[in-house]
Amino acid sequence: MKEKITARAGHDAGTAGNSDAFEGAEAHGRYVVECRGSDGDLKWTDEIENLVTIAGKNLCLGTLMAGSAYTAAWYMGLIDGSTTPTPSTADTMASHAGWNENQAYSQATRPATAWNAAAAGAIALSAALAFSINATATIAGCFLTTISTKGGTTGTLYSAGTFAAGNKTLQSGDTLNVSYTASM
Repeated sequence: MKEKITARAGHDAGTAGNSDAFEGAEAHGRYVVECRGSDGDLKWTDEIENLVTIAGKNLCLGTLMAGSAYTAAWYMGLIDGSTTPTPSTADTMASHAGWNENQAYSQATRPATAWNAAAAGAIALSAALAFSINATATIAGCFLTTISTKGGTTGTLYSAGTFAAGNKTLQSGDTLNVSYTASM
């Protein structure tokens, strides 16, 4: 006979021995960034454990669970480091008071993502996205959104995060290569 387990807040009671009686899903993501100088030499690498915004979670839930119409288009942008940025789960593309976008790269729009197939509860970019830096800039991190327009404030902000080791100064001619993996 299995022993009854008391339900936790927000969960149904399960039974002992059922390994996923309290299975939960939390959205996570990790940016891996490398900077190469104009000579191609590696200057530095850093990782970002990002936060997933409420708007990003709502988009995922509405699309997956409610079957709302959606076109899968994602773009990456850079967070400016001229101040100390503070991403928040309440941030949206229209309102992210704790940080600004840095547009000091030569691509006309935010780079578009391409994804590998999801496996083991995660999905990763099929290739790193390249940002060709065209001015001296201080970069604090990255964000993922559904809008390609540099500086654009529409669309959904999925995630944002800052470098673990602090802001980075880049020179014109540097290239930032950014990978991203999302997991639940």
